[in-house]
Amino acid sequence: MLDTVGCCQPPVETVGLAEAAGRVLAVDVHADRDYPPVDRSIRDGFAVRAADMPGTVKIIGEVRAGEAFSGSINTGECVRIMTGAPLPAGADAVVMVEYAAVGDGTMTTDRTPKPGEFINHAGCEAREGDAVLRRGSRLKFPHIAMLATVGAATVEVYRRPRVAILATGDEIVPVEAAPKTFEVRNSNSWALAAQVAAAGGIPVVLPVAPDRLDATVALIEQGLETDLLLLSGGVSAGDYDFVEAALARCGAEFFFTRVKIRPGAPMVFGRARGRYFFGLPGNPLSTAVTFEAIARAALELLSGVAVPMLPIVEAHITRTMREKGGLTRFLPAVLDNGAARVTPIDWKGSSDVPALARSNAFIIAPPDREIFQEGDSVSVLLQ
Repeated sequence: MLDTVGCCQPPVETVGLAEAAGRVLAVDVHADRDYPPVDRSIRDGFAVRAADMPGTVKIIGEVRAGEAFSGSINTGECVRIMTGAPLPAGADAVVMVEYAAVGDGTMTTDRTPKPGEFINHAGCEAREGDAVLRRGSRLKFPHIAMLATVGAATVEVYRRPRVAILATGDEIVPVEAAPKTFEVRNSNSWALAAQVAAAGGIPVVLPVAPDRLDATVALIEQGLETDLLLLSGGVSAGDYDFVEAALARCGAEFFFTRVKIRPGAPMVFGRARGRYFFGLPGNPLSTAVTFEAIARAALELLSGVAVPMLPIVEAHITRTMREKGGLTRFLPAVLDNGAARVTPIDWKGSSDVPALARSNAFIIAPPDREIFQEGDSVSVLLQ
């Protein structure tokens, strides 16, 4: 999508580790030394020569994590060793403390360890100079651990894109307002703001655009000053759906104006004044689905993510379900990921916010299938 129409890399900035979580790495990160830097024990026990075992050997010392044994182990000798401690010279195996009997300065075991047993050899995790993290990775806690391990107190990341969010329609009133019977509160802008933030963007919520062409154009122009513009509503074929006309007034190039999914078929994507935009449908479930299934990947590309991936898992449906085919459908559901089970939620159409609030996933129903039996495996898009 964006990568096929000339998306450029976002600007780079440097942040400390405390601010790095959730950001996208802008450089490869390399190991500054071998990991581990020396052979070390992965168990509490005794460092031994495998050739001396089984049998009784003399304990000549002890080595803990954070120190090194100054001598070496010769035939008939061993050293008490703790997890993470460097292996003494001359040793080539570790006997776990559970399998050792200690008495009168000696250690006895009936075990026959193999050379290398319970030892992490120097460089077995990473060699000096190895790329341990790749550019374009979104940093989670394992990546932060890796950065700290290699001494990266600061890291270069891509700047988070600013995303303008513009709801449209005379029927939309502010959240704090008391709506008339023909009005609805502005749930889409704030739901999209949460989705944008979760995807790594900085949401910029604009005032609601009324159903007037000039006013919609003015707000679209404001939105095009950010990195990405998300509009909700006004992209259907109604007499007062001005979004496409307003975008055209701004010199928009449209890449598509409809998608074969339900909910969410009336959707536009394009570029105007060097910025990308999505015109999402106005009903809340349609807005949520089209962002998660399509627009989110564009935002991640603008964030510097190398290969955006939809968070899709497989699960077994808990009850028989019938849905009209013809389009790919995204159906609100509750996923028990631990048990790999998913339960469809009864919903009353794409305006059913209570159903959306009860869900944590969407069942993906392919266009050529209408009946799903209990126990069938289905694809599930995580929210």
